[in-house]
Amino acid sequence: MSDIIFKDLGKIGYEEAFVYQEQLLKRGLEVKAARFNKDQTLVTKENIRNYLLFCEHPHVYTLGKSGHIENLLISDVRLKELDVTFHETNRGGDITYHGPGQIVAYPILDLEQFFTDLGKYMRCLEETVILTLNDYGIKAGRSSGETGVWLDADDKEKARKICAMGVKCSRWMTMHGLALNVNTDMSFFDHIVPCGITDKSVTSIEKELGKEVDIEDVKARLKDNFGRVFEAEIIMQPEAATI
Repeated sequence: MSDIIFKDLGKIGYEEAFVYQEQLLKRGLEVKAARFNKDQTLVTKENIRNYLLFCEHPHVYTLGKSGHIENLLISDVRLKELDVTFHETNRGGDITYHGPGQIVAYPILDLEQFFTDLGKYMRCLEETVILTLNDYGIKAGRSSGETGVWLDADDKEKARKICAMGVKCSRWMTMHGLALNVNTDMSFFDHIVPCGITDKSVTSIEKELGKEVDIEDVKARLKDNFGRVFEAEIIMQPEAATI
């Protein structure tokens, strides 16, 4: 069983969180590169640390490397009026929204410690969210050919997405992750074509239950379910710890 260090970054800007992810990823890749010399002799036995980061972002739209800018439906002027920033990023997927009331989870994992199967990794992320929603009595599942977590996925008129996903994987090291709508202001999705999908809507836990929920409780359940799905021990990072 591998350990995963958990850290809640709180409310943090998208760019700042991106830089922190890249620092953790870079450190992991450096360890991988240093393990063997040119003669394939073991140089270091240092273990790569795995991380699970939670945060909330200020209003921001992000566009993945396979995305289409035309799925952003408003002008730069309107972005400023709404106090929303825009970032192109290196994850997979199209455009999505992050903002207050939404849990963004960034797992920085060395998949060689778990399994070397990116498709399985995505399904495990989805399963983590599905289990968490089940804790609230929300029946969720998958939509064939589409990533993320959905409600009523088999009914085109009712299908709605509650959790978006997009990742980057380098030498089996992951970054980016998932965004679960909890008490999210869903009106911000009106200004984009979420994930480039035109015929399905988006939703949140609050919208489904008809009431605001305790986001800290959702975080705790999501964290516990992540450890269960990945068969890992989730440990808190000491405040003084470094990467």
